[in-house]
Formats: sequence, structure tokens, C-alpha cells
Amino acid sequence: MRGRIRFISGVLIGFALILVARLYFVQIVQGAAFSDRADQQYVQPASGLYDRGTIYFQDKSGTLIPAADLKSGYTVAINPNVIAAGTTSPSALYKKLAAIIPLNEQTFLADATNTNSVYQEIAKQVPQNEADAIKALKLSAVGVYQDRWRYYPEGSLASQVVGFVGYDGTSTTGLYGLEKYYNNVLNRSNAGMYVNLFAQIFSNIQTATGGQQEGSIVTTIDPNVQQYLEQQLQAVQNKYHAGITGGIIINPETGAIYAMGATPSFNPNTYATVSNIAVYKNPLVENVYEMGSIIKALTMAAGVDTGLVTPTTTYNDKGFLKVDGSTIWNYDHRGRGPYTTMQTVLDQSLNTGAATVALELGHQRFQEYMDRFGLASSTGIDLPNEATNLLRTLNSSKNIDLATAAFGQGIALSPISTVRAWSALANGGTLPTPHVVSQIMYTNGTVKNISYGPGPRVIATSTAVTIAQMLTHVYQVALVNDRVGAVYFKHYSVASKDGTAQIAIPGGGYLPNQYLNSFCGFFPSIGSHARFLVFLYTYKPQGVEFASQSLTPAFVNIVKYLISYYDVPPDR
Repeated sequence: MRGRIRFISGVLIGFALILVARLYFVQIVQGAAFSDRADQQYVQPASGLYDRGTIYFQDKSGTLIPAADLKSGYTVAINPNVIAAGTTSPSALYKKLAAIIPLNEQTFLADATNTNSVYQEIAKQVPQNEADAIKALKLSAVGVYQDRWRYYPEGSLASQVVGFVGYDGTSTTGLYGLEKYYNNVLNRSNAGMYVNLFAQIFSNIQTATGGQQEGSIVTTIDPNVQQYLEQQLQAVQNKYHAGITGGIIINPETGAIYAMGATPSFNPNTYATVSNIAVYKNPLVENVYEMGSIIKALTMAAGVDTGLVTPTTTYNDKGFLKVDGSTIWNYDHRGRGPYTTMQTVLDQSLNTGAATVALELGHQRFQEYMDRFGLASSTGIDLPNEATNLLRTLNSSKNIDLATAAFGQGIALSPISTVRAWSALANGGTLPTPHVVSQIMYTNGTVKNISYGPGPRVIATSTAVTIAQMLTHVYQVALVNDRVGAVYFKHYSVASKDGTAQIAIPGGGYLPNQYLNSFCGFFPSIGSHARFLVFLYTYKPQGVEFASQSLTPAFVNIVKYLISYYDVPPDR
């Protein structure tokens, strides 16, 4: 028995000595030579193809439609050292390859003669038939490697929500939109790793991100609704040549966003070709604007909630109001007389009326209500880089700042923050959490359903019902007066308010004849549980001043589409 043990031990020791000697010979004595040979022949993906979780849209039936997925193909690479040592010239090799795949001759020749490199990629995302044709040439200096990359089947649809994957200087990662916000879920620990196969034999150089839960995400975005919204936004953009035109369609009770978009936008499959990278940003989340008269609805809600006013409360409208030595005018410089009601203030968008309510509330109560509406905090939306609202004038002791804030000037809000505040008017008085993801499907088979409970109460349910009724009257009056030439929905209650704001100049003052048009509305509006809220805006439209002209037709079209698409029953 002892003899056997000694024999086995001797064999193991001898094998270990041989292995150590071999490793010393390979790594130290001829390390450089073997490294060069390995690089020349075996540089290729070693840890599997690129992998990343899928982003899904979801239509009304629950069908999942990939918005960001993976596509397979091939990468073609050359080895300049093998070309230099071979009998085929770079020019001849170029002609052979260019007959199959599109190549830039100057770039190819520069890569082919760069003998400081052993691996030069000359084409990516090559389809199967072209890859097979290159393989059939059996060129020793050319490698064809299976590859996989991020692909966006819906193209530019909701591109500023979805975002894209790109190289950040150190690795491939999500750079904008959901790709960035949910990068830890969508990313795979070995995605995009490239390693020298020869080196892999002797060392484990891969690093994994331990502990992260990998998966795919399901959004609340309905691609059909998204497409229709984008068509309406583009129509406004084409007609008025604005700087930006955007919109949101949301369930004001749950905060689920069915559509969110802005134009100009981009196609994430070709994001590197855009001339202005500002289009990568989502302006509905990342930009702030002075919203104008749609804020009057929030001011009126504060007045009603405190018992300060009712729809029939009157004031003397002279067409102007003197505050701190400054003069506030109605949009048309006309007064409506001593018995002007609060309903008329909203119907005819009277600046003097909104300012009167705010001044009666006082600085402290007005600021408290704006804080309740969430204007001083982030919305919590699951998208990156949410902007901070600019509310400096709410902290001012000047009455003129209070008065102008009452009708949406002097304070700058993000569209998503505005939408959340208006949702409280539509859902009975609570503040929802806007979101675009409803579910995470983890790779281990578990599913996490993302839901948000009722948010904090902003105003009493009775206040919300009153404001909804007032805004419903606003919509009807606008149509009866034929200000917009829109269609009256006889069997559907619709609430709305438009806004036209001057555009501030950094440092003080406003641009002449430049406006931001905004429009917000919801339906069904009778009761306290609206199903849809629609927000639209256009920044610096040309040839038009008022939102009632630029945005109401698009709003009406969207409401008609939603009623038809979701088969919404009449509510009156």
C-alpha cells in the first residue's frame, strides 16, 4: 500500500513539475511569440454572443411587441500581419470583398496596411448570405464571426422613451431612456466581452456583476396609441414649424403612460447619424417651460378647496390689475365687468381672475397648494434625468410674482410634472406616480409586477369634481363659440384648458412674438375617475399665437381615436 502511495505521489509531483516547466516556457521564454500567434489567429468573441434583455411595448389586448431586441448577423475582420505575409495585395483583397459587402476603399487600405494591429473589423451587422459568400472565398487573412447586436424593430417609435445602447468610453451600456434607467436589469454580466482565447486558457479575466437581477421589461406604452400620437404631433410640427412639439397620454388614476413622444426625434438603429444630439433627450421629462394658462386650473382648485371661491363667485374684471406698480392684463386687454364669475375666468382664460384668486389665497397658502400638486418634488417617473422645476418666484414675497405664477408665468415646469398635477384634477384629488414600465420578467423565471398605490391627497374629492365640471364647461364653451371649429362630443364629457405663455429670456424679460402653446384635457370628465388625460405642447410655433388654434384640433383627434380604439362607452 505504501509503495502505491509513493508511486502515485511521484506521478502527481512529476506532472506538476512538467506543467510548471511548460508554463514557464510558454509564458516567459516564448511568451511574446505565442501571444502574437494567438492574437493573429484567435481574436474573437470568447464568452458568447452579445446579450441583453428585451424591452416590450404592450397593446390593449396584452400582446407584447418588442421595442428593443437582439438581431443576429456577422462581423468581418482582417489581420494586417497575415495580409503583409501573404501573396494577395491589400488592393486585390479589397476588390474581392467589396464585390460582396460595401466597403470604403481608403479606410480598408489603411486598416489592411496597419501591421501594428492583428485584428481590424471592416464590416459589422453583415447578413447571412453575404457572410457565406465571404467564407466561400477561403481567405486566410479574413475572419467571419457570428455576432449579435441591439436592434429596435419599431424604429423611431417612442425612441426618446426607449433610448438606445451605445459605447460610453469603457463599455457598451444603455445611454438614454429606458435603456439607461433599467440598465442593471437589461444588461448581462458577460455582454460584449471580448477576450484573447489563448490568454483565457491560463487565466479567468472575465468579471461578472454579481448580485444584479437580469431580465426584460414590459412597458405601458401601446404602440398603436403611440403611433397615432406621433402622427398628430408631426402634423402640428409640419404646419407650424415649431422648435419642439410633444405630448403625453396617461391614465390619470394609475399613472400608466400609454404614449409619450416629441418631434423632432430619431431612429435608435441609426442614432450615430443624427446632426443634433439634443434629440436624444426626452423633453417631456428633461425640459422645463413656463406653461401659461393651463396652470389656472390648479390655482382655481386651490381657491375652491380652501372655500375661498366657488364657480359662481364674482369679481370686478376691469381687464387689468395693478400689482406692485406693474399692470397685469387679460390676453385681449378687455374687461368683463363687475359680475364676472370664476367659471368665466376659466372659460375665457382671464389673467386678472387667476391673479385675484392667488392674491386672496396669499403667498403661504398658494405655495402650499403648489407643493401639494407635486411641483416642488420629482414625479418619480422611471425615466432618467428628470428636470427640476424652477419655482423661485413661489418663494418670493412680491405680490407680482404671486399673481403671475397664478396663470403660469414666472414658474417653469416639466411636462411630466404638469401632467401629474393635472391628474389630481381628473382622478378625484390624489397625486399618481407616472410610469412607463409595468412588469419585469427576470431570467430566473420570476415576474415582478410594478404597481403604485394611490398617491397623497392633494385636494378633496368634491373639489376635484367641481374643477372637472368647470373644465368640462370650458371645453363646451370653446366649441359653442366656435373658437376652434372642433367637434362637440354629444355623448362624452370632456374637460380641457389651453394655455399660451410668453417665452422667458435668461436674465430677465420675454421674447417678443414667441410663445409656448400648451393644452391639457381629460375624459370622461363627469365624476372623479377619468380614464385618459392628454397633454400637448408646442414650443415656438410659427404663424400662430394661441394654443386654441394650434393644439385643439390635435386634441380632438386624439380623443376621438382613444374612444374608438378602446371602445369607450358613452358617459352621458
